[in-house]
Formats: sequence, C-alpha cells, structure tokens
Amino acid sequence: MAINSLATGQVETARAPRSRGMSDLAIRNLFIIPTIAFLILFNIFPLIYSLGYSFTDFRASTNEPARFVGLQNYRDLLSDPFIWQNFTITAKYVIISVTGQVVVGFGVALLLNRPIPLKGLLTTLLLLPMMLSMAVVGLFWKLLYDPSFGIINYAFGLGNFEWLANPRMALYAIAIADIWMWAPFVMLLSLAGLSAVPKHLYEAAAIDRAGPLYTFFRITLPLVAPILMIAIIFRTMEAFKTFDIAYILASQPTTEVISIRLYKMAFQQWQTGVSSAFAYIVLIMVLAITNIYVKYLNKVKER
Repeated sequence: MAINSLATGQVETARAPRSRGMSDLAIRNLFIIPTIAFLILFNIFPLIYSLGYSFTDFRASTNEPARFVGLQNYRDLLSDPFIWQNFTITAKYVIISVTGQVVVGFGVALLLNRPIPLKGLLTTLLLLPMMLSMAVVGLFWKLLYDPSFGIINYAFGLGNFEWLANPRMALYAIAIADIWMWAPFVMLLSLAGLSAVPKHLYEAAAIDRAGPLYTFFRITLPLVAPILMIAIIFRTMEAFKTFDIAYILASQPTTEVISIRLYKMAFQQWQTGVSSAFAYIVLIMVLAITNIYVKYLNKVKER
C-alpha cells in the first residue's frame, strides 16, 4: 500500500512540470496568431480599404468626403486610350526584359554547370547585381548611359549617342539594366534544376551518340522546364510592377510603364479613387497572366 502511494506520488511529481508548461497548441497559436494579425493589418486591410476607394471619387489632397460613383472609374480607365498605351509599353517591356533574363540566365547556368576553377567564387560574383538596391542600379546605369563620359558609348564607339533621351532606345536601355540585375536570379534557379538532372541520362545519350542539340532539347530543357517556368512566373510579376529603374533612368513618354502612370495619378494628380481602380485593374491582369503560367507549369510537370 505504501509502495503504491509512493509510486503514485512520483508519477504525479513527474507530470507536474509538464502540466504547468505550454501545450503544443498554445505554442503554435503563439507564433501563428501574431503573423496572421500582421498580414491582416499590413496586407489584407489596405487591399479592402483601397477597393472601397476604387468605387469613389475620393481625392487625398482635399477634405471633401468620398462620393460613391460605382464602376465609373473602371469604365473611364478602360476607355482611355492613353491607359492602353501604358499597357502596351509595359507589355513590350515585360517581353523584352523577361526574355532577356531567361536567355542570359539560363545560358550562364549552362556554362557554370560543369567543373571549372573557382566556380563558387564566380557564381557568388555573378549573384551580386540582384543583391543591390534598385535605385542604386538605376543610378549606376544612368552613369553608364551618359553620352559624355558613359562607358557604353566609348566601348561600342557610338560617340555621344543619347540612350535615355532617344524615344526608340530608352525602353530597351531600361530593359538591359533590368536584365543585368535579374538574370542572376534565373541563373540561380536554372543551376538548381541542372544539378538535379540525373547524370545517367547524359551517359546513355553519349552511348547512343546523340548530338548536343538532341541532348539539350530532349533531356536538359524538358527536365529543367518546371524550375525555369517558376523563374518566368516570378520575373513576369516583378516586371509588371517595375518602377524604380524606369523612373530613375528615363522620363520619355515611350517609357511610361503602368507603375509610373499609377504613381503620377495617385501622388501627383491626387486622383485617389481612380488610381485605386487602376491598381486593381493591374492586379487582375497580373493574376490572370500568372494563372496562365501556372496552368502551363502544371502541364509541364505532368509530362
């Protein structure tokens, strides 16, 4: 009897600290609830708040109350030819920039996917551009494009060619700067995909005397395509939102992408309601394009 009482007391003593501690559910809630509250406060609430403003004629520069106008802001924006011109410029910029990043990034990844001296150091140096600030990159390339002392004109013997003042070349100049900055991102993801390709496939292709082009299009590209599509999705979304580089480098009408137009509408003309509607139009377009990419990515994975 005494032994049983002693054993029971020892068990209760062993369980006592555990009962006084926090449960797994409490620890989980301790970490999750602040995160959810942070996301609601800084992400979801502004989205809902701006959505309400998109149906009004509110101007942040005045003290007049917002007046509900329904879908009038959306109708005015979608019928404005200048807005569609901004979308055309942005689409052209996205195609040039993302295509260049994929070609350069994937090409460099193919070169690095082999035993070379100081491979780690070289890869780290190539990743440096994407670690810089967008404003710093814009100012850096503005100096490179300078017609008086810019290195680019000197290297190619172009004299005093105006890259950023030329309406035809300004958009390409901005895209080149963006490619220089973000091609390493595509390179990094491509390297991860290339390193995951089984080596025995290349050995089997070599035994069958398959050429380099056949090996690339039949083995390398299909297996790396899912990761490459992920890189394209991220870079397309970011290219649609490009503001810093385009705003710093050039102020030509041919370089006014939708983010610059949205900035002028919201913070120079103070059309808060209209700019909120414009922001949601851009959001819907980016979501639609991303959804197309994701569907194509799923098809690539099924193969």
